[in-house]
Amino acid sequence: MNEKITTFLNSGLLEKYLLGETTSVDTEMVESYISKYPEVQNAYNTLQYNLEIVAKSNAVEAPKNILDDILEELDEKPVVNLNTQKKYKSWYKFAVAASIAALIFAGTSYHFYSQKRKLSQENQIVVEEIFDLRNDIEKNNLMLDNVMRQLLKLNNPETEKYIIKGNERAKDLKTVAYINPKEKTSMIDVVSLPQLPEEQCYQIWADLQGKMVSLGILNEADRQLMSIPYAENALALNITIEPKGGNTIASKENTVAEISLQ
Repeated sequence: MNEKITTFLNSGLLEKYLLGETTSVDTEMVESYISKYPEVQNAYNTLQYNLEIVAKSNAVEAPKNILDDILEELDEKPVVNLNTQKKYKSWYKFAVAASIAALIFAGTSYHFYSQKRKLSQENQIVVEEIFDLRNDIEKNNLMLDNVMRQLLKLNNPETEKYIIKGNERAKDLKTVAYINPKEKTSMIDVVSLPQLPEEQCYQIWADLQGKMVSLGILNEADRQLMSIPYAENALALNITIEPKGGNTIASKENTVAEISLQ
């Protein structure tokens, strides 16, 4: 691989292109490299696969029923019955008319008050929605940054990938470990875990010259790409079945998966 291609692959432009963050000039350059150089094409395909893994681990459900429909205003108007009789005096007619006018004025005033109150409530709802939207944008930016960091880790040439499959006791068990000895980082992607009784759990261990060191508990409910402690000079990774909550000493007789790191 020539120096020009190496410099391009280390620039981070492929990652930005895949996430839609490149400028038009950068986009044209990236697409040119992908079409011209097989090494770049292969790196791009690997990057797409890794992004699928990261996206799966950061998937989130869309929000439900953010805002209820605003209740329609009930416009009730008083009905005044004017069955006047000819025998009533004229001054009484004027009194009735004045009363009706007062009722209309009161009703109109209440209507405007209700409208003002409703508008104030709607404005408050809009303010709250803007605040929630701002929080969502900030969360999305943080999530995008996290995806970018994880993607860069997975795409790092120093990162080694280990597929861990279960033995006869857990045929459907499958996890993928990503270990970078240079940066001393470890991540694991729980693909599938056979269901265990409620009083048991899966626990992952690092074999350090015969000493088993716990790296954490694996749960089906926590299926995602997650960081685990980095074990210096580990010879192997083991997954065992332990009592609920984990164990301080590995039950080697209950080993369901093992892979050598040497």
